[in-house]
Amino acid sequence: MDIAIFSPSSLFGEDDSPTCEEDADSQESYVERKHQFPGMELIVREFSFHQLNANLLWPGTFSFSQWLVQHRSCIEGRRAIELGSGTGALAIFLRKSYNLDITTSDYDDNEIENNIAHNCQANEIPIIPHIKHTWGDKFPNSDPDWDLIIASDILLYVKQYENLIQTISFLLKCYKPQLSRAVSPTGNDESDGDVVLPQPAFLMSWRRRIGKEDESLFFNGCEKAGLKVKHIGSRVYCINPIENEISETKS
Repeated sequence: MDIAIFSPSSLFGEDDSPTCEEDADSQESYVERKHQFPGMELIVREFSFHQLNANLLWPGTFSFSQWLVQHRSCIEGRRAIELGSGTGALAIFLRKSYNLDITTSDYDDNEIENNIAHNCQANEIPIIPHIKHTWGDKFPNSDPDWDLIIASDILLYVKQYENLIQTISFLLKCYKPQLSRAVSPTGNDESDGDVVLPQPAFLMSWRRRIGKEDESLFFNGCEKAGLKVKHIGSRVYCINPIENEISETKS
């Protein structure tokens, strides 16, 4: 897999002098920065370099957090999992802002899990549950019960699209609604001008620029896998199983 060799600071043009540290055991180098999210500032420790590209806090994280604030009814009452969590910053923001029941997930890599835990503690919240999982591999939880999957800027590697779609399909199609966790329809009302999300749903924000051909490969792959793709906002997409919509229509 390709690797990132540049610092996330180059994406934002930040002038702050970051604090650097090095873990004596793993020899991993880190950069700690303060990032502005809607209504709060988060302290985020990022890898100066990570072979799995978990070091970068991409711009899509910030734009997606703003979109979610504007459409908070989409996440209220949901039980969520984030794919490609990286530093865990988005999940930490959602937990602090809305006390969202959220689980982080990323490659099967101890350093990523440990860094997310560090960032939770740095921002004074309990450590968020984390699942180590490489897309395409057997998912650790054979009975997923998340009704909302979120992700931002995860379409970096075209070669991983098939594996990513396989993981998304499993999480969406294996979900079984639980009455005790049903989302109130009044909390997500289209008549109020807000976005209505199906249950379950994969909500994705994509801000990094890639070719239209590569982007189409992912969306076409989703449709071939029996998933419906809908553009619902500024570079925000909702993906859900087509079979669920057919069942709801018949009922």
